[in-house]
Amino acid sequence: MTDGTVAALAGKLVETPSHEDEQRAGDLIEGWLREHTDAAVGRDRHGNVIARHEVGESAGGSDPTLALIGHHDVVPPDERQVDGEGYVVERRDGRLHGRGAADMKGAVSAAMLAFRDVDQEGLIFASFVGEEVGGRGARAAIADGFAPDYAVVGEGSTGYSAPGVTDVAVAHKGRRASTLVAEGRAAHASEPDKGENAVYRAGEAIAALRELPAPETTVLGHKMQGSVVVTGIEGGSAWNVVPERCTVTVDERTVPGERAPLPDLPGVRHELDQDLPPMACHDEAFAEDVLAAAAGSQDGDPEAVLKPHATDAGWLVDAGTTCVVCGPAEPGEAHTATESVSLDVLDRCREIYRRTAKQLLG
Repeated sequence: MTDGTVAALAGKLVETPSHEDEQRAGDLIEGWLREHTDAAVGRDRHGNVIARHEVGESAGGSDPTLALIGHHDVVPPDERQVDGEGYVVERRDGRLHGRGAADMKGAVSAAMLAFRDVDQEGLIFASFVGEEVGGRGARAAIADGFAPDYAVVGEGSTGYSAPGVTDVAVAHKGRRASTLVAEGRAAHASEPDKGENAVYRAGEAIAALRELPAPETTVLGHKMQGSVVVTGIEGGSAWNVVPERCTVTVDERTVPGERAPLPDLPGVRHELDQDLPPMACHDEAFAEDVLAAAAGSQDGDPEAVLKPHATDAGWLVDAGTTCVVCGPAEPGEAHTATESVSLDVLDRCREIYRRTAKQLLG
């Protein structure tokens, strides 16, 4: 299927479309794992591919389990990233270019090879569907009992502390997206006192939002601050009518354990549109183990960092798994028309995952 390198496997996976239907990409991952490992490989009813090096009876199930986590769905490609029924893939300037190269089929490929390299009881590989649409696959797997003790999620952590350095994210923000709906009573604009102006009520809600302190916390000594931002407002039906309805969209970047209290005002109700959980690793020993693996796999000096974007690690931590995020993608690469990932860093991440598994399970 491939020549056994991360670049070859990632190229094959990147060229396989998976923005509307993850079936073909899942087939490729499942088939490769069956061909190249002796692990128990399966596809659950949701489309997630999960493989396990089984824990033997002698272990009694007491040894830790470690999962290498990715996702094989992608956001819709730019038109220049599509060629017929496949995605365009190019290797140039030491990078792999194509939709999903950075987010996150490159990391999935590195994890697949590390999983093959370390035939160790308790090691798990999982590639989920639906991460880009709210973590659908991860949430479904967790509901079905997916519960590793530890996980390394291969989302991007390269270039945070210094250009080209692959760091270890010990926490990331979540996202709560809300709509505030202000309701009033319509009237002719020439007699405004006969109505209740929903836009004015929305304005009061916006003013209250602007006074909210940003949520903040500390994770393993690192201060983490969220935000609350109004991102849109819509109301009114005509220039001469007092508006009876106005909506305000709110983007909140949440931090572990803290939420901003959204305003509770007369005539204004709150509708939750999306709530992606934040992630925090509170197991300093595990974070240090992964950081040591990262340091031993590169010339740079990796650091424990904070990541601004939500990942499937949030769902896993909520379910009781201890997580960090470590992967090849750099800030600004994901979801772009020029998406790419460093081939050298793909090899590096394979080694980081391999070393982490050996350290924890060996």
